[in-house]
Amino acid sequence: MDTSAHSAATAPDGSQEPSAASFSLLATAVGAFVDAWEAEGSPPTLAEFLPASSSMRKLVLVELIKVDLEYRWLHGGEPKRLADYLGEHPELMDSVPVELLYEEFHLRKQAGLNVDAAEYVEEFPRHAETIRQWLGPGVAYQSTVITKPADQKLLDRVEAGQTLGDFDLVLELGRGAFARVFLARQRSMQRLVALKISANRGTEPQTLAQLDHDAIVRVFDQHTIPESGLRILYMQFLAGGTLLAAVNRVRQAELQSATGQLLLDVVDDALESRGNVRPTESFLRRKLHSLRWAETVAWIGARLAEGLDYAHGRGVLHRDIKPANVLLTAEGAPKLADFNISFSESVEGSTPAAYFGGSLAYMSPEQLEAAHPARARQADELDGRSDIYALGVLLWELLTGQRPFDDGPLDGGWASAVERMLNDRLRGVDVRRLEQSDVDCPPTLVRILARCLAADRSRRWASGSELAGQLDLCLDQRARSLLDPPTGSWPVRLRPWAVWIVLLANLIPNAFGAVFNFLYVQRSIIPHLLPQTQARFHGLATIVNGTAFPIGIVMIVWLAARIMRGWRRLELESSVPRAPAASLRRECLRLGERCALICVVLWTVAGISYPLFMRLQSLEVSRSDAVHWAASLVVCGLIAVAYPFFGVTYFAVRSLYPAFLHFQAPGAEDADELTRLQNRLGVYLVVAASVPLLAIGGLTMVAAGPAPAPGTAALIGFLCLGGIVGLVVVYFVFFRNLQIDLDALSRVVGRGR
Repeated sequence: MDTSAHSAATAPDGSQEPSAASFSLLATAVGAFVDAWEAEGSPPTLAEFLPASSSMRKLVLVELIKVDLEYRWLHGGEPKRLADYLGEHPELMDSVPVELLYEEFHLRKQAGLNVDAAEYVEEFPRHAETIRQWLGPGVAYQSTVITKPADQKLLDRVEAGQTLGDFDLVLELGRGAFARVFLARQRSMQRLVALKISANRGTEPQTLAQLDHDAIVRVFDQHTIPESGLRILYMQFLAGGTLLAAVNRVRQAELQSATGQLLLDVVDDALESRGNVRPTESFLRRKLHSLRWAETVAWIGARLAEGLDYAHGRGVLHRDIKPANVLLTAEGAPKLADFNISFSESVEGSTPAAYFGGSLAYMSPEQLEAAHPARARQADELDGRSDIYALGVLLWELLTGQRPFDDGPLDGGWASAVERMLNDRLRGVDVRRLEQSDVDCPPTLVRILARCLAADRSRRWASGSELAGQLDLCLDQRARSLLDPPTGSWPVRLRPWAVWIVLLANLIPNAFGAVFNFLYVQRSIIPHLLPQTQARFHGLATIVNGTAFPIGIVMIVWLAARIMRGWRRLELESSVPRAPAASLRRECLRLGERCALICVVLWTVAGISYPLFMRLQSLEVSRSDAVHWAASLVVCGLIAVAYPFFGVTYFAVRSLYPAFLHFQAPGAEDADELTRLQNRLGVYLVVAASVPLLAIGGLTMVAAGPAPAPGTAALIGFLCLGGIVGLVVVYFVFFRNLQIDLDALSRVVGRGR
């Protein structure tokens, strides 16, 4: 198992990843040491190959000891014990790299010795527990050597100006741990290609041959050169450089005012450095120029997430996502490259452990565990969520110029670096670093990246398409403001008070309707009744209202409280299944209509109750008065239907429903519910408009008589005026905004499916 910790790379513009210089220095030192071993046939002196850099000295020393142990125990050298190395290099004594114990143990076993882990426990008691984990029974051996000198020697023989088969090597574009990339001219096709030269192992060509997506570099074909042990892979040449150059530019930029032009400048510089002409203005370049930097990063991330989703859908994991492995077209579009350590379950003979590696700084916790010999996790346990984690690290770095974790210098052994990084990532990312950075980062992007970098992979985005949909929201201001409103905005501040707000949205219009109905009936109907009937009216009104209002309050509070209890459970308890989120979202969208239904049912029951109770008490009410009474209750019922519906629905759509989208990706049922609610808006707007019309027409007609009750016309006029004002408010404050919000949420739902 190749556990290459740092796939360092050089970008076409000469910029390097922070680990590139470290890897180059390490590879050079190990390669020179191996050359000396093979040339002299006797053990070279380690100290002669150690760098002057104190930050790299210990790492190089540890790797040299591993190589020296292998040559001494397996290739005819003089066996030497680890204790001797520690005596010669006391800087290792304070913290003995456990991987040295691990390598010596297995090399001695391969040499035919009967070795017991207890021997090492007795010799290094401070590391007893770790030794038992690393050297315990059932732990399969996997080399911890970072660089393979033989591969580096093969690659060092290739230079620009040479010809390999059908290809003339024009210019070196980049170099990494596993390969070198050249700009080459293919003679037979008379075209420029990117030619990747590597040792003839791994399944990258077979893997890439399956992939045909706009966000993945197109591979044309491969050839092997048996006499040299090399393999050449030729693919489309992208002249726009890599995201590594963009990251380096971000570190020097004023991010508050940065836009997508920063990315275009990086692309144009790369084009100019190779003598290419800057392309004419296009839709994509105009779009990138108009985006703020955070929006540009989100757009790049969405395209890469789509590419990953395509690859994952075909059983291909990338496993080495980093800025140097994302190429840019002349238009600024990103494309995933370098699947050299990827795994495809459809390639015969390929296993996840066959060529496992990657760049430590971008690895997910589970990938770091799989790269750690003492951890039980295996490479075949990884899935697409590991790539999503790495993409989150990349986007964070592209956004701010800094990675989300302070990994520090490589001043120790490889295993200690893995252990330190793993512990940091298991503690989780501190999103305050993102919020306090110079970049103007919308809350939506903060939330998206935080979920990408969740230590528990079950908490991350489940797929690349889901992540792409979320990232696209960062380009949709209305959807973004709904899904992630500012912390101090009213949708967030009022959310904990949702039960009371929903209750008030129902009580206020219903109380207004009850007062109007009481005054209207008292002035226009009660004077027509017999004295004994009039005497019973106030008591009957108290009974009906005293029963209907508490019933309505209890039912509405129950509906709202059930939604809020579900939200709090999902918010506070990470172990709660996410399935209830879908049903709670549906209840949010139906809350306004259910409240309106409760109100209209209670008003209808009340309209029947008044004459029914009077009949039961042998009190006479004329048919015309009964109809008149019922008409007044119909008007009040319409008030109770329209205004609570719009008030509750507006609050639910702006404050409650978006909160549940954070817990589970929306599905087809969400789209159906949003469409259903959009269709209902027009119906309830008609109901709201009918209040003043009914007040003028209906009540005026049924109230007409030889001697209308004093004040009746004034009440009807007041209701009419109030209805007109209410209609204006409903239309401009609720109806129009709800249409826009529901359209935005439909876009959210469409992207999340």
